[in-house]
Amino acid sequence: MADAHAMSSWPENPVLVEVWRAGFGVDVLESVHRGALVVLDADGAPVLEVGDVSRPVLPRSSNKPVQATALLAAGWRPRDDRELAIGAASHNGEDGHVEVVRSVLAASGLTPDQLGCPPALPQHEATRAQWLASGRAPERLAMNCSGKHAAMLAACVAAGWPTEGYLDPQHPLQQAIEARLGEAAGAPVAAVVVDGCGAPQHALSLTGLARGVLSLVQSDPGTPGRLVADAMRAHPWLVAGTGREDTELMQAVDGLLVKGGADGVHVAALPGGGAVALKLDDGGDRGRVPALSAGLLRLGVPAGTLERWLSTPVSGGEAVVGQVRAADVLR
Repeated sequence: MADAHAMSSWPENPVLVEVWRAGFGVDVLESVHRGALVVLDADGAPVLEVGDVSRPVLPRSSNKPVQATALLAAGWRPRDDRELAIGAASHNGEDGHVEVVRSVLAASGLTPDQLGCPPALPQHEATRAQWLASGRAPERLAMNCSGKHAAMLAACVAAGWPTEGYLDPQHPLQQAIEARLGEAAGAPVAAVVVDGCGAPQHALSLTGLARGVLSLVQSDPGTPGRLVADAMRAHPWLVAGTGREDTELMQAVDGLLVKGGADGVHVAALPGGGAVALKLDDGGDRGRVPALSAGLLRLGVPAGTLERWLSTPVSGGEAVVGQVRAADVLR
């Protein structure tokens, strides 16, 4: 992991997203979000590179689609594509999400107590309110990465590997995941750290991240990559949930695969179109979708389809007084 030292300093990236606020006859640029973004064409060649897209970043949950292919290669056989979709999800913890995760565990003779992710309350506001009102405590099943952890455990059972210590980077499961991520990205993993859910997190360049996810949507039918892509696109609600951009974008754009990650990362791929990957320097969520949507325009997604995501409203009192939108460098 010789490239890990490259992650100890930060590049001078350009502004990708602007936040404009208006009122009383004046438009003001209130805030900006700097970062890096790459767009690849259908052959995987770069058509737009803004900022340092070769520097390794932590894709966080944006690694999950490719990661899931390693679980299939280890021998995991989900009973249906809903279980496969939840294995690559960052879900809301809604009732339907929790039940599918539970089914993944039960199919392999596992229990929620074996999950290595921390207990959590659901992210979905109404579901969380119901849990709190009923006095229900945080559960591992409700944690947004529980599907990934359940699938990892199921892969260990299928491969004959121990479930104890499955999050150790030297465990055969994690070694297989690291190798698969590097293979899909076209370059070795640059660093391995601990993700928010407790699992190993693998550093890749934005170009490598985009290349890996593009390979899934363009894989032959029946291959692990295509199985993961098809499952996620068939069940976008399981991948994220009610009110989430990943779910709604996949519902709006036929064939699109989208996966957000924590700390300002997003990736999307469209068969026959290409892929987009981005990282916002400040790690925030506000600018991700306008930047991603600007990249999707380059892949040929119609502006009318993306209208609600190309800019998001800025409120002032009860009125809309501005917008969060992509900077000129992306438009």
